[in-house]
Amino acid sequence: MARLFILLALLNPLIAVAGDSGSQIAWTQDTIQKVKSGSAERGKNLAETCKPCHGLRGEGTNVEIKDGETLPAIPALAGQNPFYMFKQLRDYYNGDRLHESMSSIAKGISEEDAADLSIWFSSLALPIQEADNQDFKKAKTMVSQGDGKRILPPCFTCHGADGQGEKIDIPSLAGQRSDYFERTLMQYRSGERHNDIYSRMRLIAKQLTKAEIKDLAYYYQQLR
Repeated sequence: MARLFILLALLNPLIAVAGDSGSQIAWTQDTIQKVKSGSAERGKNLAETCKPCHGLRGEGTNVEIKDGETLPAIPALAGQNPFYMFKQLRDYYNGDRLHESMSSIAKGISEEDAADLSIWFSSLALPIQEADNQDFKKAKTMVSQGDGKRILPPCFTCHGADGQGEKIDIPSLAGQRSDYFERTLMQYRSGERHNDIYSRMRLIAKQLTKAEIKDLAYYYQQLR
């Protein structure tokens, strides 16, 4: 039990400072205020260029097969925690997070643009995603109780009881595409993705089985 409390303390959302593992963003009051002051109207206009990939209302897309090629799921952005989204856009800009398309796109997005886009997408209603014929019993246990034997804290401690996200850098998971969710957790698990503050998600993902990750992906997808 003591080990679980220690991990919970490490995973507790903290104010990140420049140079911390996983981000060059310093969550100063100025940065926080910059995001809060973002213009949804300007963000809406900027988001026109996001529609081809992220959908008309930020709903994202599922895995697609096009010309024999498998195209990975594109994440839903609607209803996302604006601070988390701002961080991801800046991480792409800084090179802390890498993606074939987003890394180059983010180079043309200023801090003001990132704040405006984040506020706009956060204002949109959560996408309606379905997860038919799924048994969420195991996923709900992980969300509400975790697993003390593996030093796994319950998901709600960071992501909220309804997957709404918490604090500064904790994403909303409700309504997220299950394929994207699963791929992201597997990338944390392998270390391919490493822009999480204090290695929080890498530590957790390595303890989760592939089946648990899939169960959680379907569970969060249908929340709204």
